[in-house]
Amino acid sequence: MMFVGSLGTVLILWYGAGEVARGNLTIGELVMFLSYLALFYVPVNQIHSVNHMLQHALAGSERVFEILDATSDVQDRPGAAVPAGRLCGAVRFEEVSFGYRPDVPVLHGLTLDVKPGERIALVGPSGAGKSTMLKLLMRFYDVRGGAILLDGHDLRDMPLAFLRTQIGFVQQEPFLFNGTVRENIVYGDLGADQGGLEEAARAARAHEFIRELPDGYDTWIGERGVKLSVGQKQRVSIARVLLKNPPLVVFDEATSNIDTETEVKIREALDNLTRGRTTFIIAHRLSTLHNVDRIVVVDHGRIVEQGAHRELLIGGGLYAGLYEAQFQS
Repeated sequence: MMFVGSLGTVLILWYGAGEVARGNLTIGELVMFLSYLALFYVPVNQIHSVNHMLQHALAGSERVFEILDATSDVQDRPGAAVPAGRLCGAVRFEEVSFGYRPDVPVLHGLTLDVKPGERIALVGPSGAGKSTMLKLLMRFYDVRGGAILLDGHDLRDMPLAFLRTQIGFVQQEPFLFNGTVRENIVYGDLGADQGGLEEAARAARAHEFIRELPDGYDTWIGERGVKLSVGQKQRVSIARVLLKNPPLVVFDEATSNIDTETEVKIREALDNLTRGRTTFIIAHRLSTLHNVDRIVVVDHGRIVEQGAHRELLIGGGLYAGLYEAQFQS
C-alpha cells in the first residue's frame, strides 16, 4: 500500500507540474489535489491494516476452535455424584494398570494405600511411572485396570469438575497467567478477600517479595510470570493452592537450580501447604525428603520399596543407590 500511495503522489506531481507549466493549473490547486490524495489514503491504509490483522486472527482462530471443540477421552460416568461431606483425603491405588498405548504398559497392578493427611514422596528413575500415577489420580487419564479410590469412592464415580476442586497441583514449572500477582493467586478461590489473599501469601513465604514489587499485589508479571524468578513463581503457585484449601495436594518438585535461601523458603511454604493434607510429592532432590511420612520407590511401573528415609538407606535397595549416586554427582 505504501508503494501504491507513493506512486500516486509521483504521478500527480508529474502530471500536475506539466499542467502548471501550461497554465491550466495553479500551484495552489496542485497542492490541494495532493492534500486530497493524502486524506484518501488514510482510511485506505486503515482498512488494509484491519484486513491484515483479521487474516492473522482467522488463521489463529482455526487452531483455537480446534482445541475448544476437541472432546476429552475422560468423561463423567452416567450417575456420577458428589460424595456427601468434605473429603478426608484417604487414597487407594487398587491393582492399577495403565499404558498410554494398549500394547505398552506403564503401571503393572500397582497397589498403594495412603492415610488422610499422610505425606508421600514418590521416588524412582526417570520413566518409572511416578508422574503417571499422579496423572491418573487427577484423572488426566482413566486407569485401564483396577481402580483409584478417594475416601472409598471410585474416582470415575465422581464428577470430574468436583474431583479437580479437591486437588491442588503445584507444577514443576508453575503456570502463571499474563496478569497481576493478585489475579494469579485468587484463581484458587475467586471469592477470596484481601485478608485471605495475604494470609495465603504469607503461608507460602511470598508476601515479603510481593510487597517489594513496584505495585505490590497489583504488579503485572507478564506471560507465564516471566518477570518473576523460578522460586518466586513456585511460591505464588503454592499461595494459589493454599487459598484453594483442597484436601489433596500434588507437588512436582522443581528441577531448576535455586539458591539455598530460596530453597529454604520453598521448603517452609511446602510444610505449611502439606500440613493436615494428603500430599504426593514427586521428588527430584532426595536430600529434601527427611520430613515426609513415607517414601515410595517406583521402578518399571511397580512399587519396589517403601518406608522412612533412614530405613530405606539401611535397606541398601534402589533408594539407597539413587541417594548415593545423587550425592556423588
